[in-house]
Amino acid sequence: MSAFMTHLSFEFKTGIRNKNLLLMNYLFPLGFYLLMGAIMPGINPFFRETMIPAMVTFAILAATLLGLPDPLVSARESGIFRSYKINGVPASSILFIPGLTTGMHLAIVTLIITFTAAFLFDAAVPSNGLNFFITIVALSMACSGLGILIGVVSPSTRMTVLFSQIIFVPAMILGGLMLPFNMLPEAAQIIAQLLPATHAMNAFNGLAMGLTADFNPWASVAILASSGLLAFGLALYLFSWDSKNSQRRGHPLLALLVLLPYVIGILVL
Repeated sequence: MSAFMTHLSFEFKTGIRNKNLLLMNYLFPLGFYLLMGAIMPGINPFFRETMIPAMVTFAILAATLLGLPDPLVSARESGIFRSYKINGVPASSILFIPGLTTGMHLAIVTLIITFTAAFLFDAAVPSNGLNFFITIVALSMACSGLGILIGVVSPSTRMTVLFSQIIFVPAMILGGLMLPFNMLPEAAQIIAQLLPATHAMNAFNGLAMGLTADFNPWASVAILASSGLLAFGLALYLFSWDSKNSQRRGHPLLALLVLLPYVIGILVL
């Protein structure tokens, strides 16, 4: 347990001391939050109703999808994981602790956004704090799992950018952060339901903000949580200690199984 706590403390401090992680965990999401808070209500007054969940969702997407994969790939390429293996550090800790510490940083950012948005921008506050918290946890699980899975299967730091942007950019456009789900064309709605941001905003609206959900909000929470658990499981199965290893326990394309809960959601909801 002492080794786990030491590793956890080191990773948490790294999230503040490392300039790239500091940018993704704090500066980028909070800067974007202030920018959108100053601009969007003038363009769309209804944005105030979903501003807090939208900015929290953005913060989680940025910290996990853009911040988590690169350090994992860099550590594997530099041989750090080999030294971990020699010293008996399990693969589960290598994957779980970065996700946990990122979640701790996100908790701070979420509190800042939640408690300042109403004062600074007259944003609507959550009507149900417990459901708001549950949705945040489910979204954090889903996105942290995706970020870690990308770091595990990506062959290089350059590819992490590509894989992360494949999810991040559509989430910004189709995920309900700026444009409501019900305003999307039918084909775009199907694509949107493959994104964690869509299910997060649906759950936030229906369970925490007192707004109308576009489909079952509890199903969205279940999809997010199950996809997060599946992503962590796949990452652990596909994990490689060394980038020079020619053998893997499974093909990297197995990572696409993480989409299974979302596909089932499209068929059922």
